[in-house]
Amino acid sequence: MSLYRLDEPDDLVAPTLIAAFDGWIDAGSASTTAAAHLGEGGEAMVTFDGDAVFDYRARRPTLDIVDGRLAELTWPELTIRRVRIGERDLLVLTGAEPDYRWNELARAAVDLAKRLDVAAWISIGSIPAAVPHTREVPILGSASRPGLLRGDVRAGPDGTLRVPAAAISVLEHAVADAGFDALGYYAQIPHYVSGPYPAAAVELLRAVWRHLDGEPSFGELETEAQELRTRLNVATAADDGTRTYVERLEAMVDEARLPSGDDLISEIERFLRERGGEGTQRP
Repeated sequence: MSLYRLDEPDDLVAPTLIAAFDGWIDAGSASTTAAAHLGEGGEAMVTFDGDAVFDYRARRPTLDIVDGRLAELTWPELTIRRVRIGERDLLVLTGAEPDYRWNELARAAVDLAKRLDVAAWISIGSIPAAVPHTREVPILGSASRPGLLRGDVRAGPDGTLRVPAAAISVLEHAVADAGFDALGYYAQIPHYVSGPYPAAAVELLRAVWRHLDGEPSFGELETEAQELRTRLNVATAADDGTRTYVERLEAMVDEARLPSGDDLISEIERFLRERGGEGTQRP
């Protein structure tokens, strides 16, 4: 039985697929915010079977209770939306990170890439890192072959980085192995910031649109990013220890010191330790 239902259009021409899941590599909700912006108003063309891929005890549906009456259930979703921008089609795969059947999902992703004649797969994500909020959001890349990444984004970090895999990376790997161009853009956000981080969503959108040779639009995200930066500046200035720490991070960035694989692993491990007591919440 198929994991997805496809309403196959007859006028797609080599679309680019953008993919982002909440959960494992969606720190600050940056990648899913960027994906939601890209897919806004798009028609759901592919719908995955939630009963097959989600653990509802870990990712419960939300229930609206109105005046004591059980009114509405909203279930976690995983969909691909089609968006037409000028003469270009984008397919935006986003939603809750699946709990089950990752291998089957990977095969489904390859099947969809073939059926829809996908020109390229672009994963977007966001990870906690030792970077300051006072500098531009760094973007790391992954690519199935040299020359795919655009702008000054480079593949990295150098060396071997071994971390628990995200579902989106499993799918990207499968699509690349099937011979499709596959790449990823991953924003690094300050590990000391909790909650949404719109500045990273803005930079992910810039990265995607550089790849698409298009002009990005950000809606309210740029304003939200500036407002958050102002609040963080105030909070940093009020605490000597935090201010000193941020200044040290600034010095590292200004010296153009890029994080090593060991640096990223240590930050991720610290991030996981801090999240260890939060039940089913994910970074």
